[in-house]
Amino acid sequence: MSGKIRYFFQKQIHQVDNIPTTRTLLQHLREDLHCTGTKEGCAEGDCGACTVVVGEVINGQLEMKSVNACLQLMPTLDGKAIFTVEDLQTGENLHPVQQAMVECHGSQCGFCTPGFVMSLWDLYLDREPPCAPLQRKQIDIALSGNLCRCTGYRPIIDAAHKMEQLPRQHFDKQAVLQILNTLEQTDTLDYVHAGQHFFAPRTLSDLIALRKTYPQACLLAGGTDIGIWVTKQFRDLGHIIYLGKVVELQQISEENDTLKIGAAVSLDDAYRHICQHYPQELNDLWQRFASLPIRHAGTLGGNVANGSPIGDSMPWLIALGSRVVLHGGAGERELALEDFYLAYQKKDLQADEIVSAVRIPLPRANLIFRTYKLAKRFDQDISAVCAAFSADLIGDRLSNVRIAFGGMAATPKRAQKTEMALNQQTWNEASLNAAMTTLAEDYAPLSDMRASAGYRLQTAQNLLRRFWLETRPDSPLTTQSVNAFASANMNAAEAK
Repeated sequence: MSGKIRYFFQKQIHQVDNIPTTRTLLQHLREDLHCTGTKEGCAEGDCGACTVVVGEVINGQLEMKSVNACLQLMPTLDGKAIFTVEDLQTGENLHPVQQAMVECHGSQCGFCTPGFVMSLWDLYLDREPPCAPLQRKQIDIALSGNLCRCTGYRPIIDAAHKMEQLPRQHFDKQAVLQILNTLEQTDTLDYVHAGQHFFAPRTLSDLIALRKTYPQACLLAGGTDIGIWVTKQFRDLGHIIYLGKVVELQQISEENDTLKIGAAVSLDDAYRHICQHYPQELNDLWQRFASLPIRHAGTLGGNVANGSPIGDSMPWLIALGSRVVLHGGAGERELALEDFYLAYQKKDLQADEIVSAVRIPLPRANLIFRTYKLAKRFDQDISAVCAAFSADLIGDRLSNVRIAFGGMAATPKRAQKTEMALNQQTWNEASLNAAMTTLAEDYAPLSDMRASAGYRLQTAQNLLRRFWLETRPDSPLTTQSVNAFASANMNAAEAK
């Protein structure tokens, strides 16, 4: 085992062995290295002022991703490269991203500007010419994690277009990959500070052994939730076991009509692969799941293991019949995802077990499937209600109906009475209306700051109707037409 954190930053390798295990990258940059271009705003991954780009070797390839520095614990940066706004400018020459922001007047107070620049630089790196002109949607996705309170987004979006019109500045990814390969370790990182261990095992067997030795240790993947425990709740995490270096947990494979996604695969990579199989059904949810920097850091396995009743992945995973793979001292076991959640924040997980993967069924003939998210804004918002519906439709008759909701109960939960009401029924408005009534027997939602109980129940019923409108045997509506109808109604309501 080794005990020092090593990372590449500003053209040199840094080594750290005297900071707390929960010190964030943002704190280290600003307070230890005095690189204050990266700003602190919310310290919870919402505002994007602290956006940086991190380079990491995954399956032999260099991956560059924008992340929130406020949520990244320093030991997780071992073996990685860090790029901040200070890295972009060469002498007196601004980087094309920075020059475009200047020419398009994309900054007023300037506080949020470094975060915007780094998000745009991440987009810039992804677009090696020749490539088609940037689309507005691509820019919106890249900037989904950045908030601006004074400049307004129009000149920043103009800058995103402008940056590609300026002379191209090359970034040598191969050189960074070679440097990071020299930092690659084959054994477990055991970083200790003030008696607290931070373990970063490299193999699943080492991870299971550590979990057995330290059953109370905090399991850390992307840090998008645990980071807030540190920055907002000031929790003492004790010993930490990091899953992000375990090779077996970084794999994605297709096995026996299922897609197997390892627990350390990022949300963005996971959804990218899933949406290749379910593009119509999940593309919208993919882009609405938090922000791009959060999806770059967070993992699908962490989302499942967290088990939040408002987590956006669980309803559709359950509706498709996904299974969770667990590993522990006794070996491997699988169970249906809905059976994994026993009660609020209580899961069927032994003390020495970890979530190692999720198995997702691939599309089959006659499957109809949809998922919908309701929130107060399109980007980066927590669901009030998240619904998922799947069934086999042969002719006009339903079978294998599965319905799951988030935000309607203490856990992500199936609507079993409604499923029974629809199974083997003709898929028509009469059976729909009966099922909408039955839905009130499946859930007794709570009121909170996101939505009232009445709103949740009514919208859940209306989402079931939307599912029928889009999948009914006769004259189904397209998702685009339903969205256009909803948008028109919203605009009419605002006009009043």
